[in-house]
This record gives sequence, C-alpha cells and structure tokens, in this order.
Amino acid sequence: MTDPIARLDAGEATETILEAMQQTGAVILNGLLNDDVLCRFNAELDPQLAATQADRRLLNPAIEWFMGKHTRHITGVAAKSDVFIEEVLIHPALLAICDQVLLPSCASYQLNIAHVLDRGPGSEQQLLHRDELVWCHLPRPHPEVQIACIIALSDFTADNGATRVIPGSHRWPLNRQPELDQAVAVEISAGSALLYLGSTIHGGGPNTTTKERRRGMHLSYTLGWLRTEENHYLTATPDVVRSFPRRAQELLGYAVHDAIAMGGGYLGAVDTADPAQLIAEGRL
Repeated sequence: MTDPIARLDAGEATETILEAMQQTGAVILNGLLNDDVLCRFNAELDPQLAATQADRRLLNPAIEWFMGKHTRHITGVAAKSDVFIEEVLIHPALLAICDQVLLPSCASYQLNIAHVLDRGPGSEQQLLHRDELVWCHLPRPHPEVQIACIIALSDFTADNGATRVIPGSHRWPLNRQPELDQAVAVEISAGSALLYLGSTIHGGGPNTTTKERRRGMHLSYTLGWLRTEENHYLTATPDVVRSFPRRAQELLGYAVHDAIAMGGGYLGAVDTADPAQLIAEGRL
C-alpha cells in the first residue's frame, strides 16, 4: 500500500521535497536530526521537562483544552536550547523550503513559534485544525503564509499520539469540515520530521498507551510582516541573543523587514537602523 504522505530523506533536493509537500500538503523528512544532535537536544530538554507541570495555567481555558492536561510544555525554546539555535532553527533543509514557499510574499521570513510538547498517556485527540488560522483576519484567498515542522524527539506511533494529517486538505475550502477518519497517523522515528503547510489540517493524536510519552518539537516560520505567536523579544531578549548566530537573530525578528527594493517600506527598525547590525556593532 502506498504511503499517502511521501517519505523522503532530509538531504533530498529541495525541489523534490517541495513537489511532494505541494501534492498532499505535507511531507515526511527522514533523519532531519542525526543521532548526535538528537541525543544532545534531548539531554538539554530532559531537566526542563522534568520541572514542568502538565496542568499549569495557560493563556485561556480554550488553549488549556487544546494543549491537553497530560502534556508537558517547553515554550520559547530559542532561549533555552543551544542545540535548537545552532542546529535546528537554521537547519538548511528547513530554510530552503521556507525560501521557496515564503519569500514570494515577503522580503524575509521569521520564526513563528518554537516549543516542545511531551504528550503523556491519556492525552486525547487534538482538535483537527489549520495552523495558519492564528491569522484568521487575513483576506482569502491568500498565498501560503506558514511552513510548520514537527520533529519527533522520540518515536511517534499511532498508539502514543502520532500527529494526524488529512492529505490534500490544504486545497479544501475553509468551510469544509474535517472528519477524523480522513486523517492519517504519521508514524516516524526519532530524529525524523513532518513538514507541512500552514493550510494543511492536522492534529495531535490520542496517546492510548499506559506509560509511553511522545516527545515532539513544533516550530513554524511565517512571513516577516506578520505578528508571531510567540513574543520572541521577551522570551529571547537582546542579552540572550547577542551570542546567537546572525541568521538566528534575524529569524527571531532582530532584523528589519526591508521591502524598500520591492517598492515597499521597512518594519522593525531601531533608530532607523537594523537591530541585528546594531547588535553586531555593540550598540544595542
């Protein structure tokens, strides 16, 4: 039986990955993180997850329900993990796809959100949704505004809550309601990833095991002129990002969205200058 979502090596040509993702709205990238990166990343996360309360108060009751009472979270990962900053956020395979999908609609793109979700036994099926609806006020139709990625930090199985995806739903009209039996459980090994469009319908699956936790990293990128879900300026403050690679600083919003050459203007300047450059010069 043919897998409804293409499985490709993370080192495959960008054009091949993009073509597969455009066909079904999602693609599986095998081996996005190698064993060494995966081990070091999990080692950074272990003590932070151990100190996290699954039932902590979130933004509002709807978000608490959406995330689930059996899920432990690490938010603002950019300020809490060197491995994420140096080897995940700026991963060439991810940025190459963002270049192709997002740059036609902006001068530069940025990180939207970066968090870890550790879903424990008893976690329920998440509401099937489109990530891009956080910007529900954008007029439709519109180009793709988001590239999202779920990286398996432990093996994802149908039993422990693998993400469910509805192939082809990125082409559905907004008013078409998804049915759970249309969704495919994306079973992937630790280090592999599910890459999908912000318009693709998906949701975390139920964890029906008795003691197995499912750990995953969710990150997404969006157009440089949209407000991001996470406020990176408060979670990754200038004192924190000074030591980051310049590309990571830019992705966290510490760079001007400069559309002057496209006949537009600029966003995010400090003293009419680029904050990333001011940081590099020691002036910020």
